[in-house]
Amino acid sequence: MLNRRRILATGALSALPLAAPLSALAQTRKDHITLALVLEPPGLDPTAGAASSIAEITLYNIFETLTKINPDGSVSPLLAESWEVSPDLRTYTFKLRKGVTFQNGEPFNAAAVKYSFDRAGGDNSTNKDKRTFANLSSKVIDENTLVVINSEIDPDLLFMLGQATAIIVEPKSAATNATRPVGTGPYKLDAWARGSSITLGAWPQYRQAAKIKLKRAVFRFIPDPAAQVASLLAGDVDVFTRITPRSVAQFKANPRFQVVISGSRAKTILAINNSRKPLDDVRVRRAIAAAIDRKAVIQGAADGLGVPIGSYYVPGAFGYVDTTGVNPYDVDKARRLLAEAGVKTPLELTMTLPPTPYARQGAEVITAELAKIGIKVKTQNVEWAQWLSGTYGNRNYDLSIISHVEPFDLNNYTKPDYYWGYTSARFNALYEKIKTAERPADRARLLGDAQRMLAEEVPGVYLYQPQWVSVANKDVRGLWKDMPVFVNDLSTMSWS
Repeated sequence: MLNRRRILATGALSALPLAAPLSALAQTRKDHITLALVLEPPGLDPTAGAASSIAEITLYNIFETLTKINPDGSVSPLLAESWEVSPDLRTYTFKLRKGVTFQNGEPFNAAAVKYSFDRAGGDNSTNKDKRTFANLSSKVIDENTLVVINSEIDPDLLFMLGQATAIIVEPKSAATNATRPVGTGPYKLDAWARGSSITLGAWPQYRQAAKIKLKRAVFRFIPDPAAQVASLLAGDVDVFTRITPRSVAQFKANPRFQVVISGSRAKTILAINNSRKPLDDVRVRRAIAAAIDRKAVIQGAADGLGVPIGSYYVPGAFGYVDTTGVNPYDVDKARRLLAEAGVKTPLELTMTLPPTPYARQGAEVITAELAKIGIKVKTQNVEWAQWLSGTYGNRNYDLSIISHVEPFDLNNYTKPDYYWGYTSARFNALYEKIKTAERPADRARLLGDAQRMLAEEVPGVYLYQPQWVSVANKDVRGLWKDMPVFVNDLSTMSWS
């Protein structure tokens, strides 16, 4: 557990090799970099949308937070120089960094932090962590001191305050951050060519501008796996984070590239709309789970780069228990469960798929497996914005495949309006105990109970913990080895 008294600012705890075109090599600049992502963000305000692609561009680059999450999952100071935590783990006193300004010239101070937290938890908030912020009350002591009182004990609060939903915004510019973001970070938005790229430029007035090696970064959006490979081989892209895994062997054999395989806290799931019949029957959900061979899905969707999971929790996380044996692959059991539930086959369902390759490749495996038990699945491919609005926003779907990347998001199962449509008084009561458990041993035990409950009630089918693959030019330095959160921290990157 974190030191309750005081934490001070310290150091941040297949193919033969191909020659790059001469034109591409000639254009390589030691202070410019081109990165590529699979998905384009719907906007650039991480407090206004759930898409992780927003944070992939803005977090720690344009916007900053009080704390910073490091690749190993530890937390270190960022806009807060230090903090004290009361013995009852509810009151946090933050000492803020002095001499910091926003990119529009306004000062960063305790009032800006209070505004940001109050806005995130307010009635009109669209922040996906609104509930967490609604539990916080803030008091400005002076320009550089803020007291935050949490109505609930949350051992993960300091980690959460380093995530994209906790960015500190400048009050005058907050309403337009989606298109004209203003933060305190080392980069500012230079250009956004919709459907193509976003360009960030180093901000000369950043407090540590001399330490920033890259003066410009271009983020390109390339969802097609073949185009991803081609962009790297042509030298058009220097770094491709979380590339489609099928390209791994090809790049490992090419000395021009480095391949980084990162651990994650992500959960790739078959999401189920629990509010629709017959999916509201736990026997039907258990039948779907029993019909799916997780190992086959991992091979088909991620080229084997994943670990099977049986609940909404992953190996390596505090309190993890192995629940893969609760709903093992058993086709005969799946057929029996459907019969017990009175389902007449063929049962027709629609699987709505975002454009990520893992979802569409995984769907090929899952639809074939469900067909064996009489469930006929029609796949519907949609763009990312459609998935966010229709599936996530309006719950207009039966099944979907998605990776949830936030490390500590079991609380999503306590939200009655969340897109799964899952409600359970038993789970809500158990989660309250998890939040208020002061002893780590008690909290670990309760987390195990929560994992087992979700495995038994099957609000979704828990498939695997993905391993993320990034491919980069061999001379790029500063890539994160592991990814507890989705970040492309440009301040750590440079050319050798």
